[in-house]
Amino acid sequence: MAAKKATDLSDFGDEDDLDEEPGEVIDSAPPQKVGEERQLNSSRLTKKLLKPGHGWETPEFNDQVTVHYVGTLLDGTKFDSTRDRGEPITLTLGRAQVVVGLDRGIATMKKGEVALFTVPAEPGNEIGNSGAIPPNSVIQFEVELISWIRVVDIYKDGGILKKIMEKGSRSERPSDLDEVLVKYQVALVDGSIVAETPEEGVEFHVKDDAFGEKGREAGDRVHSIPPNSVLHVNLELVSFKPVINVTGDSKVLKKILKEGEGSLTANEGATVTSKIIPSTSLFRLS
Repeated sequence: MAAKKATDLSDFGDEDDLDEEPGEVIDSAPPQKVGEERQLNSSRLTKKLLKPGHGWETPEFNDQVTVHYVGTLLDGTKFDSTRDRGEPITLTLGRAQVVVGLDRGIATMKKGEVALFTVPAEPGNEIGNSGAIPPNSVIQFEVELISWIRVVDIYKDGGILKKIMEKGSRSERPSDLDEVLVKYQVALVDGSIVAETPEEGVEFHVKDDAFGEKGREAGDRVHSIPPNSVLHVNLELVSFKPVINVTGDSKVLKKILKEGEGSLTANEGATVTSKIIPSTSLFRLS
């Protein structure tokens, strides 16, 4: 960011707008053409497509988006520009860090897309801009969506936010009984590491290692954590082995160590050839 105080997207915002969802204008409408201008939903915000983006995904509220923008008045007077400062800006959608309603517009963009948004005159749009924007002015933002990082509110209460740094290679996800191999590092806001796995990671069953309502006592790998601390957990799911509850009462569990070939399975009455390897962890003698 520039050393001097410039009119910045983060100078704008309205807390009342936080609970609103992104506009769905493009969901039922045909794809927008270059040069075409549309009004986004019931808002007075309009979007003109200048350059199409790539793919079909768009960011959602809570995602961290990285954008370039140029803000101007209708007469072309420029009041702010990340391009002039030589670096883009990263914002969190839906957190009152942009002009009221503009995050709705950014949420309709694809990666690499460039669009011109016209923002109607709103009380507060002139706040924090050092007089660069006259009161009750209609303003425009040319925005390029460079990239974004998906942020998921796990429990919908802001308690645990998951930022997806790198997508996995499989679509399947582990369930409670599955055995997972993970690597993690837990740090305080100041960067102090309070827990981490060995280089090879740790293996456990998802359900057995959950904290639950009362939590779980800290082990050797977990150091003292101050009360009410915000924790940053860098977690990598290395692999997992599916575990199937064969009898439904958890008395017989099947862990798949290697996937078989084909989609057919033996049915009742079939003759099969199998090999059983005894293990003290599998057969418990009383």
